Amino acid sequence: MNPRDAASAYRESSIENAPPIKVVRMLYQGALRFLERAEAESVDPSSAQYLYLLARSEAIVAELRLALDPKHAPAIAENLEQLYLYCEERLRDAGIQKSKAALPEVRKVLSGLLDAWQRVEVSTR
Repeated sequence: MNPRDAASAYRESSIENAPPIKVVRMLYQGALRFLERAEAESVDPSSAQYLYLLARSEAIVAELRLALDPKHAPAIAENLEQLYLYCEERLRDAGIQKSKAALPEVRKVLSGLLDAWQRVEVSTR
């Protein structure tokens, strides 16, 4: 077996078998990682990499929004949905305007939410 295939299989298995709260935390971390990489990219009309990184971060945020289940806590789900929609809009604007101005705001929102999810996990042990 190819070592890369083994590593990929291990990574997939660890995600599939992870508790839901860990998956949520991993999604936030992924969105923030793509966002940080986008901030490090040069911004010019030909920077496909910048747009790709923004799109990856936006896709993760959209996935988090689509996974919301308002049955358990409707008010929290509504607030999270509004934050996710705001982040998605700001990321789209950053791509359209070829500007990094919105990225620190989005990073601040996502970092704060990640911090909150990490505290939830700690308090349930």
